[in-house]
Amino acid sequence: MPEVLYEEVIEVDERVVLKQDGCKLPRKESKRIVTGSTGDSLEVWRELDLQQVEKDLKGVLSRGITSLAVLLLHSYTWSVHEKAVGSLARKLGFTQVSLSSEVMPMIRAVPRGYTVCADAYLTPKIRQYLRGFTSGFKGGLKDVDVLFMQSDGGLTPMDQFCGSRAVLSGPAGGVVGYAVTSYSSTDNKPVIGFDMGGTSTDVSRYAGQYEHVFEATTAGVTLQAPQLDINTVAAGGGSRLFFRSGMFVVGPESAGAHPGPACYRKGGPLTVTDANLALGRLLPAFFPRIFGPGENEPLSSEETMHHFRQLTKEINHFLSGQSQSGANGPRLSNSSGSGSMAQMSVEEVAMGFIRVANEAMCRPIRALTQAKGHDTSKHVLACFGGAGGQHACAIARALGMKTVFIHKYSGVLSAYGLALADVVEEVQEPCSLQYESRSFAELDRRVELLSQRCQDTLRTRGFSSAQIKTEVFLHLRYEGTDCALMVTATGYPGNAQSCGAGDFRSAFTKRYLKEFGFTIPDRPIMVDDIRIRGSGMSGIKSVTHAKSGCGPAKPATVTKCYFEDRYLETNVYLWEELSCEHSIQGPAIIIDKNSTILVEPGCVAQLTEKGDVRISVGTDSQCVLGTELNAIQLSIFSHRFMSIAEQMGRVLQRTSISTNIKERLDFSCAVFGPDGGLVSNAPHIPVHLGAMQETVQYQIKALGSSLKEGDVILSNHPCAGGSHLPDLTVITPVFWHGVSGPVFFVASRGHHADIGGITPGSMPPHSKSLQEEGAVFTSFKLVTGGIFQEQAVTEELMAPAQYPGCSGTRNLHDNLSDLRAQVAANQRGSLLVGELIDSYGLPVVQAYMGYIQSNAELAVRDMLRDFARRHRQQTGSLQVESEDHMDDGTPIRLRVKINEQEGSAVFDFSGTGPEVWGNCNAPRAITLSALIYCLRCMVGQDIPLNQGCLAPIKVIIPPGSILQPSQNAAVVGGNVLTSQRVVDVIFRAFEVCAASQGCMNNVSFGSERSGYYETVAGGAGAGPGWDGRSGVHSHMTNTRITDPEILEKRYPVILEQFSLRPGSGGAGRYRGGDGVIRKLLFREDVVLSVLTERRSTRPYGLHGGESGAAGLNLLHRADGRVLNLGAKTTVSLQPGDMFSLHTPGGGGYEKEEKEQDGNGTLPSKRRRLNETFVERGSVFEYRRAQESV
Repeated sequence: MPEVLYEEVIEVDERVVLKQDGCKLPRKESKRIVTGSTGDSLEVWRELDLQQVEKDLKGVLSRGITSLAVLLLHSYTWSVHEKAVGSLARKLGFTQVSLSSEVMPMIRAVPRGYTVCADAYLTPKIRQYLRGFTSGFKGGLKDVDVLFMQSDGGLTPMDQFCGSRAVLSGPAGGVVGYAVTSYSSTDNKPVIGFDMGGTSTDVSRYAGQYEHVFEATTAGVTLQAPQLDINTVAAGGGSRLFFRSGMFVVGPESAGAHPGPACYRKGGPLTVTDANLALGRLLPAFFPRIFGPGENEPLSSEETMHHFRQLTKEINHFLSGQSQSGANGPRLSNSSGSGSMAQMSVEEVAMGFIRVANEAMCRPIRALTQAKGHDTSKHVLACFGGAGGQHACAIARALGMKTVFIHKYSGVLSAYGLALADVVEEVQEPCSLQYESRSFAELDRRVELLSQRCQDTLRTRGFSSAQIKTEVFLHLRYEGTDCALMVTATGYPGNAQSCGAGDFRSAFTKRYLKEFGFTIPDRPIMVDDIRIRGSGMSGIKSVTHAKSGCGPAKPATVTKCYFEDRYLETNVYLWEELSCEHSIQGPAIIIDKNSTILVEPGCVAQLTEKGDVRISVGTDSQCVLGTELNAIQLSIFSHRFMSIAEQMGRVLQRTSISTNIKERLDFSCAVFGPDGGLVSNAPHIPVHLGAMQETVQYQIKALGSSLKEGDVILSNHPCAGGSHLPDLTVITPVFWHGVSGPVFFVASRGHHADIGGITPGSMPPHSKSLQEEGAVFTSFKLVTGGIFQEQAVTEELMAPAQYPGCSGTRNLHDNLSDLRAQVAANQRGSLLVGELIDSYGLPVVQAYMGYIQSNAELAVRDMLRDFARRHRQQTGSLQVESEDHMDDGTPIRLRVKINEQEGSAVFDFSGTGPEVWGNCNAPRAITLSALIYCLRCMVGQDIPLNQGCLAPIKVIIPPGSILQPSQNAAVVGGNVLTSQRVVDVIFRAFEVCAASQGCMNNVSFGSERSGYYETVAGGAGAGPGWDGRSGVHSHMTNTRITDPEILEKRYPVILEQFSLRPGSGGAGRYRGGDGVIRKLLFREDVVLSVLTERRSTRPYGLHGGESGAAGLNLLHRADGRVLNLGAKTTVSLQPGDMFSLHTPGGGGYEKEEKEQDGNGTLPSKRRRLNETFVERGSVFEYRRAQESV
């Protein structure tokens, strides 16, 4: 987690709340009513205390802090209080004052707060730089128009350049560069920008319009500002190379600019750049002599080859050991797949890393395009950056692209794009209108005012009316959803049924259908923001021409490059000596001053009239791959299988309709072998990890040969591998011609918001039987012979109504829509598996499925051997055990016996308490998910998530216990609470760290009009060398909580307090993290449900560290009474009642007075000390959101 940008925080004593028509709060006194810029009415509950603010600000100034960020709740619509604080701060002498209402007036306080902090943090540094920059010129550039690139791809005057809009200014220049030069030069085909430099690789897309995002995370800081959708997907040429547990691994660690790759002569590690050098694809003679400590030496091929020889020796030693480890083990082969030898050459190793690096970069490119409904193969690859030309042909070929375009100035395209960009002025206002005829006049009025502001500003900068172009955007979403799209009406002129600025309804629904696969015709469309983008067009155009010439191109030299399995004679050309008539057959190398382009065999490069290089990419002459284990192909297949699971997830997210799946991303998708063993699972939700495997294997046993092509199975029963009933699993068998049974299975598990039962949301805190928790499916055929069984599944979803006090599903429409989306996701996975089999053959694909599982097994065995050795040396024993308790006293006991020689272990939960009269019973699949999660944590490196993780493990769970209850036991709490205790018990046995809060703090409330559910963070446990984090989720969940402004706008509640709970973390040399205090004041009659743990037992400390504080659930009645609600309850609340949640803290680690271990040294956490590239962009945001469920 990133460190915060601010030094101090001042809490301002003021409060405004949105006025709600249904509010029934008892009024002691009338409140001042004000109107926000959105048209919403607000009540001023507490006026701004400027005297106290002045006192606090003077104290901050006295400590030398002169930069201030101001964020007040609901200031996006009513900014009077913020502006008063800003005015006061400037009078007091603050040199930088950033107001959130000015920096980005959009709803959501948390990202707006991050943004204003970043602005206040960065802008003074930018101002300092600009002063130094201008001082070097005569007159300080006083009368010179100096422009700077912003993150949105537009130029802005120097005096308007600010921190929050400058973060991506460099990469943005590159996007403008290829958009202006490549798009028009390739018959207006959509273009993927591929910018591979020395320390990062950026990917973006252009199809006639710049693609912007308005909330993105960079270096852990979420910025709410318009930015081009630039995805940093890899570490570029500086990506480090590793061989781990039999797999070739590229990145994410980076050598950085210093020391850089090994060939830089500064003691750096092996990187992708070194691999290209080792293969002859980089020629030191054409590089300047700027390397080494004195920065006066050439690139060092000797240093690179020395490191590669060492790594190759290590790899061959491993492969030899594997080959001799068992007669029945897989045969090993070199990269040619001949199987005749296990030894690999240096070139084969280097080539293997290049292929793995290329596949790793292809995955996010597929995600970027397919996430928005585009076909990757229909794009042109525009390559720029110093390192991109070496990989462009291979990446284009892998993605099915036919053309690579490389601009003449590709090595400096970001700088070139800056010269071609327009000057941009943007204005934006929040809005709360419904897009309907009654609102059109007000929308047109506001659009006209904002457009005029843009035009006036651009005119003051010297642009004539003819040079100014404005574009109107509306930030639109369907009512009741969070999935808003910033929509332009370009191409959709206004009509009688639209506002004057354009037919935004048609534009929105067409784009929504394109990106998500459906629309919601009967749902109102809401306008969240109005945005005007004004452009002052400079008129500068890219005018370059290639020289004319006659005769064939003459190579400057001839070298040997390694391709796939051998060296080939490769002509080397100087770009500056080529003319537009020249056509260059691969293999060839084209070199200019800033980049090296590799034209691979089967590809043809041609110079355009403007001097750019266009490469026609030929088909790959694939060598036949055998079923013997090839270490390089193992890494590539790992990426391919994971890509299938990821693409299934994209389809599910696009085509689903419910908030839980579409926006909270509470789902997982996976691929399974013919035996039901997990092959790949995009690691989204910890509690789903590995659990679906049990579900698939149950169906194989239950249905067997009755499974036919066109069948799809639905299941959620705990005895069939389910976690809890709202998690519906849809399973599709994959058949292949000539094979009688399924050759693979694909499955998707999604959390449905309601499937019936005794409470809305199907998460009752007091259920005593499974039937009270909703509809139950064991082996239900959702699709038979390709026909969706809508009537039958509807009957099952409504069936819970037959039980006393229960209801059928309360949202049948969303259930059916999401089930169809899961079927569509599985269909996509089935097609992708088929394509993989088409490419390699069924025996090869299934063989590598097994090898990937064996690779995960190997990593777990290595971890167990290492732990066993250390534990035996310390205690003389190969057995560990631990115990913890649920709040009702039920023990969870674990004894682990480790076989050091085999690297295997028996996890025995005998002695665990019996099934409970309540819903904290955890199905067996939950325990296995918790175990896989713990094993992955303890391995300490990224490993494939598949059944191999559990291959060295035997798990004993006593039937009839809380961890393997009877068929009809209630289980909803086991999924969200008992799973956490299982993790605590495993980590305690292995002494990994102290206990974290051990609870998800499930809180829900609702009425006939609306319902709401959240899980709340607490303290994380401390460990060897680190303090526990405060106010975070841990282990089996990592859910994001609803933003305060969204919460108060959409629900009858006021957030009275949300803060850390000081002192709740356990004391110790390393302190446990603190829990949080969250107070919700209710404005209407609602029913509140809480489902929590660690209210009577405390999170344990380790090695003398103290336990964290237990949690506490309090109800403050409007009449002044304070009630302890206990851990699990449902209670009716009245207006004025307040729920106060105090979440547990994490346990401490080691006694406070202990400073040294037995060796006299400070213990330290095993951390990666290497620099890693900073991911960003919409692909990263999607994965980050899903991993935070």
